Amino acid sequence: MNARVHQPVHNNQHAASYYAASANRTIALQPLGGELRADVCIVGGGFSGLNTAIELAQKGLSVVLLEARKIGWGASGRNGGQLIRGVGHGVEQFESVIGAQGVRELKLMGLEAVDIVRKRVEQFSIDCDLTWGYCDLANKPRDLEGFAEDAAELKSLGYQHELRLLQPNQMHEVVGSDRYVGGLIDMGSGHLHPLNLALGEAAAAQALGVQLFEDSTVTRIEYGAEVKVHTANGVVRANNLVLACNAYLGDLNSNLGGKVLPAGSYIIATEPLSVEQAQAIIPKNMALCDQRVALDYYRLSADNRLLFGGACHYSGRDPEDISGYMRPKMLEVFPELKNTRIDFQWGGMIGIGANRLPQIGRLKGRHNVFYAQAYSGHGVNATHLAGKLLGEAIANQASTGFDLFDKVPHMTFPGGKYLRSPLLALGMLWHRMKEVL
Repeated sequence: MNARVHQPVHNNQHAASYYAASANRTIALQPLGGELRADVCIVGGGFSGLNTAIELAQKGLSVVLLEARKIGWGASGRNGGQLIRGVGHGVEQFESVIGAQGVRELKLMGLEAVDIVRKRVEQFSIDCDLTWGYCDLANKPRDLEGFAEDAAELKSLGYQHELRLLQPNQMHEVVGSDRYVGGLIDMGSGHLHPLNLALGEAAAAQALGVQLFEDSTVTRIEYGAEVKVHTANGVVRANNLVLACNAYLGDLNSNLGGKVLPAGSYIIATEPLSVEQAQAIIPKNMALCDQRVALDYYRLSADNRLLFGGACHYSGRDPEDISGYMRPKMLEVFPELKNTRIDFQWGGMIGIGANRLPQIGRLKGRHNVFYAQAYSGHGVNATHLAGKLLGEAIANQASTGFDLFDKVPHMTFPGGKYLRSPLLALGMLWHRMKEVL
């Protein structure tokens, strides 16, 4: 068998990914039935919702979490598993809104976000193959120049982890490919099994008293001093509401939905490689990512499969054959794998915002409705930061971080529901053309 069939996104079961096949626990949750009362209702059972629930439960608030499908069904359980420092892209662009100190705080929170994941894994003893070590890969000499600037800035922020620039003749220390002209090693970033992290966090939330429900699609929300969240068979009455659906928000809230663009990202997983093969292609077992618009990202799994992802699609249409689409990209980097079987192929939607900064805030005109979305491919760490900030804001604790994110305005994508994806696809094509000029 060359590849397993990619499940359609309307299926309520997990995508047929390597992660689903290697999940180390199951959590059997019932759909919501009847009426419940809570301090907070959270919609969305991914990293954002789960971590907000944990933060709130630890502060003594009662929480009900509703997931339309399964815990970790969306990007949280399907992503590349790369845990990389930082939030947003080019946060200096927000200086006119939040000031120079605010920009610095955003950068510091981008470092804190990784530590939140580290501490979550340690506190709840979550087995998710957490492995430290990451390398940015330079496609062009100007990328390497940018890495030097990044390293200097990280040191100025007090970054405590090892950073090391690699010159072209040193690249085989981290990747068995001649495709790159340099790199930046970061030992404070790394990789993990995202679905096992999500399932572990769900178990932690349960242990803290959070009530979790799967197969509980929200059909209607009544806003007001008390929010009423309806599903097919039940309702939750709560003082506060958190919308944490990201790319899968759909029509649940048109204001937020217009500010996040669902974009497809795809991954293939090879058969297990021999120890010698694995060490030849990724000698130090790091996560790796290049710098192109249509980037490649890849790493080894715990059982030595190559997980190779990328090909961000803004068209709204998945490739008919994900393996057929991604395998040539893998072979451009590692041609020696031409006879290696592909065991899994899958994809899913990530949420893209126009300015590439995570959208974390309070819904305008609704003092008790909060949201977190649009992580633009950096969700593993940023979602955990979002949970911390939302927890502080809802518990009425001072949160400079929440206030900073909430101040940044976010553009609604032009073109409406049906045209915004094609319009952005044209824009991204232009950026790709610029790369080869």
